Amino acid sequence: MVHLSRIQRPTLSSSAALIALSLLSVGAAAQETSVSFFDDFNTFDRVRWYASDGWSNGPHQNCGWADKRVTLNDGILEIAFGPGEMAGRSFTCGEIRTRTAYKYGTYEARLKTPAGSGLNAAFFTYTGPTMNQPHDEIDFEVLAKDTGEISTGTYVSGKSGLGTPGNGNGRLLELPYASDSDFIQYGFVWAPDTIRFYANGELIRTIDVPHEIPTHEQNVFFSLWGSDTMTDWMGPFEAPAQPIKMELDWFGYTAPGESCLFPQSITC
Repeated sequence: MVHLSRIQRPTLSSSAALIALSLLSVGAAAQETSVSFFDDFNTFDRVRWYASDGWSNGPHQNCGWADKRVTLNDGILEIAFGPGEMAGRSFTCGEIRTRTAYKYGTYEARLKTPAGSGLNAAFFTYTGPTMNQPHDEIDFEVLAKDTGEISTGTYVSGKSGLGTPGNGNGRLLELPYASDSDFIQYGFVWAPDTIRFYANGELIRTIDVPHEIPTHEQNVFFSLWGSDTMTDWMGPFEAPAQPIKMELDWFGYTAPGESCLFPQSITC
C-alpha cells in the first residue's frame, strides 16, 4: 500500500460534493477541451487528480477530507472512512477529483463499495459558482445502508430532477448484486439531449427531459463520506469499528466521436 503523501502531495485546495461549501482555485485553472483518457491507478497521477485534504463540506458531513484516506494498493485506489479528527469532525474520509473539467462523453468506473448505514460512496461529476458556473451535477451514489441499490440523478443550475423522498435528487435503482460483494462497472453517457446510466454494461436509466440535463463542463469526483443528520436518506449513522474503504479499480472518459479506448468500455 502506498500513501499519497509519499507521492508528493499537491499543494492546491478544492472542495465539492452534494452540498458543497466551496470549490477553490484548483479547478478554475484546469478547464480545457475534453480529451479521452483511461486510468488504471497503477500510480496516482497528481497532474490529473487531486486528493482533498483539510476541510469538510458542511454541517451535514460528520467527517473531514484527509488525503491519508486515499491510498494505492496493488493497482486499486482505496478511498476510506474511519476515526480521526479533521475540520472539527470526529471522522476522516477520502475524496479525489480531476483537475480538468469535462463535458459530453462516456464516463466509466469499476468500483467496490463498503456497507454501512449513514455512509455514501459516490462517483459523480460537479461544477459550481466558485468555478464561475452554476451548480451542475451528475451522480452515481451507493447509500451504503443498502448496497443492492444505486441512486442516480442530476442537478441543473442548482435544481434537482425527479427524486426520492427526503433527497429530491436520486432515483434508486436495483444493482445486479450487492456493491460490497464484488466490483461493479458503472457508466453514464452524457449527451446534449440524454443521459444514460449503466451498471455492468446494462442500461438502467435514461434521462431525456431537457431541464434535467446539465450543460456545463464538470470535474469528476470519487468520495466516501458519512452523515449523522441525513438519516431519512442515508439511514442512521453507525460508526464502523475500523476504517472501511471504497475500492476504485479504474476510470475512463471517452470523448464524443471516439470509442473503445479500453476493452471494458461500453463504447466497444
